[in-house]
Amino acid sequence: MPDLENIPPWLLTVTGIGLLLLAAAVSNLVIRRGLIWFMRLVTSRSSTQWDDAFERHKVFRRITHVIPALVVYAGVPFIPGLESSVVDDVTVNPLPVVIAQRVAMAYVVLTLTLALASILAAGNEVYETYPVSRERPLKGIVQVAQIVIWIVGAILIVSELFDKSPVIMLSGIGAMTAVLLLVFKDTILGFVASVQLSANDMVRVGDWIEMPACGADGDVIEVALHTVKVQNWDKTITTIPTYRLIAESFRNWRGMSESGGRRIKRPVRIDQSSIRFLADDEIEKLGRFAVLRAHFETKRRELKEAAESLGEAGRDVVNRRRLTNIGVFRAYVRNYLKTHPKINHDMTLLVRQLEPGPEGLPIEIYCFTNTTEWLAYEDVQSDVFDHILAILPEFGLRLFQKPTGADLTHLGDAKAA
Repeated sequence: MPDLENIPPWLLTVTGIGLLLLAAAVSNLVIRRGLIWFMRLVTSRSSTQWDDAFERHKVFRRITHVIPALVVYAGVPFIPGLESSVVDDVTVNPLPVVIAQRVAMAYVVLTLTLALASILAAGNEVYETYPVSRERPLKGIVQVAQIVIWIVGAILIVSELFDKSPVIMLSGIGAMTAVLLLVFKDTILGFVASVQLSANDMVRVGDWIEMPACGADGDVIEVALHTVKVQNWDKTITTIPTYRLIAESFRNWRGMSESGGRRIKRPVRIDQSSIRFLADDEIEKLGRFAVLRAHFETKRRELKEAAESLGEAGRDVVNRRRLTNIGVFRAYVRNYLKTHPKINHDMTLLVRQLEPGPEGLPIEIYCFTNTTEWLAYEDVQSDVFDHILAILPEFGLRLFQKPTGADLTHLGDAKAA
């Protein structure tokens, strides 16, 4: 057995430090392996989401780091050459021991801070699996809580390293309030905006919002503390500062989605030179349309009564009320939409004439489909206008269209002939 008195003191100190670090590493390995095995056993038999979320966010792995730090904290005073001494009945540790213990405790605080932040992140992940999270997202509030935890953790770490009371550190921070407000301006604005967005139910994940000032037009995929992410229809992602949704206007299409109908509002521009009165034979021809039979019966009765009220003057055609092709066309479109299976008949339905202009007479179709799904809506809208444009010549009407180069060429050829 070697004589310890002949071994250099520095070698004993180095050996003690090595053995202490080895003990810390072994304890860390054993605890981590045992905890991982136990958690896998639990998660394989558990139907809850919390254990899986804790595993994904490494909550338990970070907690295991506390053990080796505590081993170092407890074992460093027993290293040869670093023994504590007693002065006036008070145990006094040498400076290296004090530094090592402060660093170890600071590491414990750091580990617990990271673990608490991970617990909040895991809780938010589980919360987002519930439908209520789309209406009341908590990610912004969770991020604020994490920032508070990191600030408190940083104060405790600095206090431990310099052996100062946290109260002193907080008083120093109080003197730096103006600086902190400047540094965390975006965080404070984002937090206030997140609370307002959540309290007023202005934006949810999954909402279709439109904000041209930020180039956003698509679905909201994330509502966080500082930013709201919008996936545009071209699959690009626009990041909007949260406070801008409070300070500026934007359009949220959620009301349309929840109403069960999506609006069609589009004009058909009629060549005004094709508008005229209908002759009797044309009325008989148009009477073949099933959707116009009731309209013609009503109009015949009204016109007859109007002509009789005029007396002798009613015999002259210029004094009588007559049907126009544009009026009958509007009636046809209105009745056609009322019988269309893909149009929502419980919502507003209009076929109206707008102010004539240099591009013809606009006949606006204003109605709602009974679906809000984008592709189905576009199909319904296209089918409606396909039919309207194709049926237009039956009423002796022409669609307004500006002349093209081919039209001018044909006109020149006709004149030459």
